[in-house]
Amino acid sequence: MCAAPPDDRRVLSRMLDSSLELRFLEIFSSEPALPEAGRTIGQSMEGRPIVGFRFGSGPLRVSLIAGCHADEPVGPELLRRLTGFLLRLPPDDPLLFTAEWWIVPHVNPDGEARNRAWQTPIPDSFDPVRTLAGAIRELPGDDLEFGFPRDVEDAGGRPESRAVFDWWREADGPFALHASLHGMGFAAGPWYLIEPGWIERTRILRATCGRRTHQLGYTLHDVERQGEKGFHRIERGFCTRPDSEAMRDYFLTRDDPETAGRFRPSSMEAIRSLGGDPLTLVSEMPLFLTPGAGESPGPPDPVLEAWKQRIAAWREAASDSDLDNSRLAAEMFEAGLRAMPVRDQMELQWTFVSAGLAEVMRSPDTGRES
Repeated sequence: MCAAPPDDRRVLSRMLDSSLELRFLEIFSSEPALPEAGRTIGQSMEGRPIVGFRFGSGPLRVSLIAGCHADEPVGPELLRRLTGFLLRLPPDDPLLFTAEWWIVPHVNPDGEARNRAWQTPIPDSFDPVRTLAGAIRELPGDDLEFGFPRDVEDAGGRPESRAVFDWWREADGPFALHASLHGMGFAAGPWYLIEPGWIERTRILRATCGRRTHQLGYTLHDVERQGEKGFHRIERGFCTRPDSEAMRDYFLTRDDPETAGRFRPSSMEAIRSLGGDPLTLVSEMPLFLTPGAGESPGPPDPVLEAWKQRIAAWREAASDSDLDNSRLAAEMFEAGLRAMPVRDQMELQWTFVSAGLAEVMRSPDTGRES
C-alpha cells in the first residue's frame, strides 16, 4: 500500500529540493510521451495539432509551455522529455501529489516546421553557421507569446494562444506557477525573468538558479534595459518578465502604431487574469555564448555592441549559398563564440521551474482554491 502523501508544503518543498539533480537526469534520459497520451487542444494557423498533457493530482496547478518563438528549440525538447518522465512515474511520486501539471510542449508547430532544417534532430549543441542561415522568427507583434486573448470574451489573438488559454479555463481553480520556456540566440549566459510582484518572494529561487548556473561553469547574462518593454533589472542574471503594455509603448515611442497595436497579453498576463497570484517565470537560455557581454550592463555595453556587429556580419555571410562554412565557423570560434550544450540549457530550465515550484509551496496562499 502506498503511503499517504504529506500535506505540509514545507515538507513537500524539502522533498522536491532534495531530489532536483536526480530528477533532471531522469527527465533528460526520458523518451517523450506520444501525442496520444495527451489531448489535442486546438490547431495552429496552418492546421497542425496543438497537444496538451495533464499529469498529477496535487493541490498546486503548474503550467509549462514552450515554443512561442520558433527559433528557440530547447524548451520544447525539455518539455517533451518531461511529459514522458511524468507519464511513467508512480502515482505516489512527490511530483504527482505535489502538483497538477498542465504542459504544452510546443505551442507553435507551424514555426517549428519552418525551422526544422537546423533544429532536427536536436544536437548536443547547435552549429552557429547553420543556425544563422536557417533560423526563422516571427516579427514583433506576430509572435505567440504576445498573442493571448485580453479576456474570456475576446475572440481575437493567435489561434494557438487561444487554444492554450481556453484549455487553462477548464481548470477548476487558479494556477500557482506558470513558466514559459524561451531562449536567446546569443548572450553571455542564462537570464531568468520573474513576475514583478514576486521579486521579494523569490530570493531562494534566485540563489538556487544563480548557484547552479555558476556550478555548471556559466556567467549570468546581465543588461540594464531601464524598464524598456517591461524589463526591470533585479540583480545580475535576473529581471522582471516583459509586459504587453510596455511593449506597445516601446513601439509607439518609435512611431510604429501598427506594430504596437498587434501586441496582446502575454501567456504570463493571460494566466494571471484567470485568478489567484501565480508566480510567472520566463527562462532565457542562449544557444551561443558571447564572453564579456554584460560585465558592464550599461547602457551602453560596449562589449555587447561589438558582439552585435560581429553577429550581424556573420548572419549576412551565412546567407551566402557559396559560403565556406568551415571558414566562417573558425572565424566565430577565434572570436570567442561558444555553443552552450543543450543538456546544460535543459538542466537550468528545469532548475528554474523546480525552484519556482518550491517557492510557491513556501507561499501559504498561492494556488489555493478561492
